[in-house]
Amino acid sequence: MRFIFFGNVFYGVCAVALSVEAGLQLLGDVNDWLYYVLTFLAAVLYYNVAYITEKPSLSLHPRSRWYAQHLKSIKAAHFWLTVVFIAGLLFLLWKYWEGILVMPFYLWLVVLVFPVVASFYYGINHRAVKRYNLRDIGWLKPFIIGFSWAGLVTVFPVVYYCITHDVVFPLSVFGVLLFVKNCMFISLLCILFDIKDYATDYNQRLKTFVVNFGLRKTIFYIIIPLTIVGLGSFLTYGFTQGFSREKILLNTVPFVLLLLVARSLQRRKSIFYYLVIIDGLMLVKALCGSIAALYF
Repeated sequence: MRFIFFGNVFYGVCAVALSVEAGLQLLGDVNDWLYYVLTFLAAVLYYNVAYITEKPSLSLHPRSRWYAQHLKSIKAAHFWLTVVFIAGLLFLLWKYWEGILVMPFYLWLVVLVFPVVASFYYGINHRAVKRYNLRDIGWLKPFIIGFSWAGLVTVFPVVYYCITHDVVFPLSVFGVLLFVKNCMFISLLCILFDIKDYATDYNQRLKTFVVNFGLRKTIFYIIIPLTIVGLGSFLTYGFTQGFSREKILLNTVPFVLLLLVARSLQRRKSIFYYLVIIDGLMLVKALCGSIAALYF
């Protein structure tokens, strides 16, 4: 359990599941297995970097202690996974270089903006970009994470599909709405996750929503209203576009669970509650969206 959740394997699973959901909803199809392997590795490697580059400390945080205890083996695994990831990217460049070169300029900008923003987010552990670390902006942090995730699981699957199938990138209202939906959903999960780190963020003067407004106001004045707005927007779009009752109900499930989880955080929870239940909402959303796209 620690390996799966502390080692960020679960994030890789969620990234793949959300990418499949986006492909089914936007294209009615999925990418090849290599794409999802690279998506999985990208998520795992990205999150591991934040921990293996930290200076050793006597932190009482269970996750930090776990990394300290297994640092040597984790660094070895990180190295070999990086090798596999780079080899996979080089193979794709070699196989699809013609399609990549003819991508329009705006699509290059779309593709590059997400890794650039993601790299500046974790600049805290790298001297070269420490001055430009976006993670220190507490109120912005969850939206940076949501934006980066939405790019990985919503935009990249479609771009890859267009390159490998030699089709034009589809610009649609539904595609934009799905991107915004993923961005906001994951951003709200990040705000909830900051509740776990309240004491640390307060001591480091990191002005997260929880530090600024307190637990109750964050839940009832930020999380719940934004979730209701998101749900209302989806329902409005679904009814106006003639979505089936089953499709609407399935896509409503993640929003309802998010409301229930937000209310549950008024009481103290263990770190595994955050890693399994809160992060697990990404997997629930992906499964509900994929089932709705496949069968309804």
